[in-house]
Amino acid sequence: MKHALERTLIVAAFPVLMAGVALPAEYTLGPLEIRTPWTRETPKGATIGGGYVEIKNNGAVADRLMSGSVSVAKLFQIHQTTIDNGVAKMRQITTGVEIAPGQSLKFEPGSSHLMFVNLTGPLHAGEKVHGTLQFEHAGTIDIDYAVLGMGAKAPGQEP
Repeated sequence: MKHALERTLIVAAFPVLMAGVALPAEYTLGPLEIRTPWTRETPKGATIGGGYVEIKNNGAVADRLMSGSVSVAKLFQIHQTTIDNGVAKMRQITTGVEIAPGQSLKFEPGSSHLMFVNLTGPLHAGEKVHGTLQFEHAGTIDIDYAVLGMGAKAPGQEP
């Protein structure tokens, strides 16, 4: 009985505890699903931040992520990371990134990512950052990036 009461209290308290936590959302734009956009908290004085998101193309035609914006930075860039002889190299992609029909494109830490350049201030865990993503065919969508803790690897995998 005691354990059942403890479980009931934990389940009942969970929504209250989570109310102050910004969790990543999902969005739909035509055939595209934009899943779990998030970023990390930044230290005071940081000038760049990274954006992470998964985009799935459920359509019959390829689309391209061309650009975007975020309310907290002057520039938004798409970066591709490759490994060459054991050395990670990062370069900006200015022609957009294709998402083939039935495929997903994943921006994640240590890999290809979105770069927020010239931040206007630090990003704080629990907040949301407003942004847009612009696609070649599907158009533009407003999204919010959940700000997770410094060093987070993915939503639900914070250090």
